[in-house]
Amino acid sequence: MARQSIGDQVAVTLVRAGVERVYGIVGDSLNPVTDAIRRTPGIDWVQVRHEEAGAFAAGAEAQITGRLAACAGSAGPGNLHLINGLYDAHRSMAPVVAIAAHIPGSEIGTGYFQETHPDRLFAGCSHYSELISSPGQMPRVLQTAIQHAVGQSGVAVVCLPGDVAAMDAPAGAAQLALVTHRPAIRPADEKIAALTRMIDDAERVTLFCGSGTAGAHDEVMALAGRLKAPVAHALRGKEWIQYDNPFDVGMSGLLGYGAAYEAMHEADLLLMLGTDFPYNRFLPDDVKIAQVDVRPEHLGRRCRLDLAVWGDARETLRAVLPLVREKPGRRFLDRMLKRHAEALEGAVAAYTRGVERHTPIHPEYVASVLDEEAADDSVFTVDTGMCNVWAARYLSPNGRRRVIGSFSHGSMANALPQAIGAQLAAPGRQIVSMSGDGGLSMLMGDLLTVIGRRLPVKIVLFDNSSLAMVDLEMMVAGVPPYGTGYPATDYAAIARAAGAHGLRVEDPRDVREALREAFRHDGPALVDVVTDPAALSIPPRITGEQLTGFALSASKMVINGGVGRMLQLARSNLRNIPRP
Repeated sequence: MARQSIGDQVAVTLVRAGVERVYGIVGDSLNPVTDAIRRTPGIDWVQVRHEEAGAFAAGAEAQITGRLAACAGSAGPGNLHLINGLYDAHRSMAPVVAIAAHIPGSEIGTGYFQETHPDRLFAGCSHYSELISSPGQMPRVLQTAIQHAVGQSGVAVVCLPGDVAAMDAPAGAAQLALVTHRPAIRPADEKIAALTRMIDDAERVTLFCGSGTAGAHDEVMALAGRLKAPVAHALRGKEWIQYDNPFDVGMSGLLGYGAAYEAMHEADLLLMLGTDFPYNRFLPDDVKIAQVDVRPEHLGRRCRLDLAVWGDARETLRAVLPLVREKPGRRFLDRMLKRHAEALEGAVAAYTRGVERHTPIHPEYVASVLDEEAADDSVFTVDTGMCNVWAARYLSPNGRRRVIGSFSHGSMANALPQAIGAQLAAPGRQIVSMSGDGGLSMLMGDLLTVIGRRLPVKIVLFDNSSLAMVDLEMMVAGVPPYGTGYPATDYAAIARAAGAHGLRVEDPRDVREALREAFRHDGPALVDVVTDPAALSIPPRITGEQLTGFALSASKMVINGGVGRMLQLARSNLRNIPRP
């Protein structure tokens, strides 16, 4: 039998776990692993320009496919660069295994060149972080890491000294059976019975849905119909819940809109489904609350609960639906639907006058046109900041589109590297990076990764030469904006110089055709749209107490802007209200 090194074992084990590619940058301590990947069928090495981008890409791939993804970094600075992207993947519950190469094992603890302690450093962004100090630990440690990443939906890190990676693997090393998919979790019967009683006892029920309702759209709609319940959602629940939803009352949170806040506070029972919504000041404190979540550590950590239910949202609703009694009246639902439509009408009015002639271009207009021109199965990756606002307000979910961002970690520069992972995972789909100029410029080196691999990623750049969200934060805090501006830059020219198709748009009348041209282009394209940095509006009803940082809890809407085709949905839902 041919000699097998520990590096070979790493590559083979990753293939067995379903990993198709590893993102990273080669380096001496990592060479035994990357060379093994080169020689192992079924797995590819994706060279990025920054390890952080590799971790973001792996996280996005895992979110698109639902399978394990992988990244790697060389000793010291190489694997340290992974940390931010791994924090994002971990908080997004994306199964990712990271190989953190290490200095020679005999030198650990001596202050050797590039010495860090990666097994300690990654503990905060992983379910498992372990050092392999001898060949006998393989492949068990890597297999254990994979089980943690898949089983707990997050990051696991294996720290591997370069000299150990080059050693011979022990003969006859056991290969454990690998778990590559998580099972569904059904709550205990007594919890189902308790939840049923709580629902039956409530006159007015509101459902508040997060990303944990993925795959449960039909069950949520069936329960809402049975209970005549308004359905609100968090940002990460938007793509799974908002479409084909006659009970929609909008989104709560910092970027919220519509009647979600009112529906949650005026109910007798708030049923939180698959959401670890972090902004507790938006949650009611005088309403009964039941929470359903697949991760028990999420239950009750944001608010006081009257009932905690450990289980998948879909499995829980499937068990509850045959048991709950149908509510006889829909007065509460109809009132919330009307309030929702009225709120959206007011929000749209401020941003529908002359936008096709306004320069600098309204970013809301760009997002609205993008929503209309993008494919029905597009994957949007969204930069943190104002791009989050435009995505939340203007991208119309339909059950086929995906929207990925750093929604839980809130990192800048996530959109472009996430687009790399999404495009490699789904080569036949249209991948659109909604980038801000601050985010793009932070990791712009990986524009070269997109171009070098001829990935047909479409980058729509909201170029306002500022950190606009930080501007807003400062204004809300009563601090004059400072240090948030950037020199005007022609990013389209940079893209063209690097080999991509680059378009710069300064006239709003050119937005639609520029997007169409980019989408038609067979390869990477960047549309640099010069947008208005002043396209921010603080809600009119904010008290002095609410102007503290970003905790604008009672304001219901933190940023007042348009809401695109959501108004059409709200208007159509009004037709469901029975006429007297």
